[in-house]
Amino acid sequence: MSNRPDFSQYLVHFTSDRAPCIKDTSIGVEGFTKMDAYGKLLSILRTAKICASIMPWTGSPAVCFTECPWNSLLAHTKNYSPYGIGFQKDYVFSMHGGPVYYIRADEYNKQPDWHEHIKPFLTPFCPSYAPVEVKKCLSNKICDYTHEREWRVPHEFPFELSKVSFVVLNTYEDMARFPTSFKDTIGRDNFILMENYKKIEELWPVHRL
Repeated sequence: MSNRPDFSQYLVHFTSDRAPCIKDTSIGVEGFTKMDAYGKLLSILRTAKICASIMPWTGSPAVCFTECPWNSLLAHTKNYSPYGIGFQKDYVFSMHGGPVYYIRADEYNKQPDWHEHIKPFLTPFCPSYAPVEVKKCLSNKICDYTHEREWRVPHEFPFELSKVSFVVLNTYEDMARFPTSFKDTIGRDNFILMENYKKIEELWPVHRL
């Protein structure tokens, strides 16, 4: 299937200013968790590895990506940051990645013991419009991440720099201070600046921000 407005062959992992829940001590977790989103992106590129975070509902390790369409990207970066790293889907799939399973909360609870290979991909689905009896299955908590169109890899994600399809930065200043070695290896044409997208939306506001 070719790229189209609602579908892409690419996935993005966005960093965040929030402290991730990771257990890999080989990279100095304490230092990594205190970095801002920009610093985390640089650390990921320097180590050529994305560490797995612990998923909140299953306690399983996974690296998260999004395939949200371009016209939803600004909203997505508000939840995380305007800093990310993109790969082709086939590369992520080759690393045991795949789409997340959004399972109705009442169906989720019918399986008392999920297989360990499935657990990293699971997220219960309990939207605000769910009936009361379904919400009770999650202690009346709302859980709806379907808008993120998430993929996960069920372990850390080591990669080759040659496999990086693009890097998302916020501003021209970010691009200017970005290490030259990464710009040379990844290619300057493969850097996406969110401030350009924001200016386009300001001048031609075709999407709801």
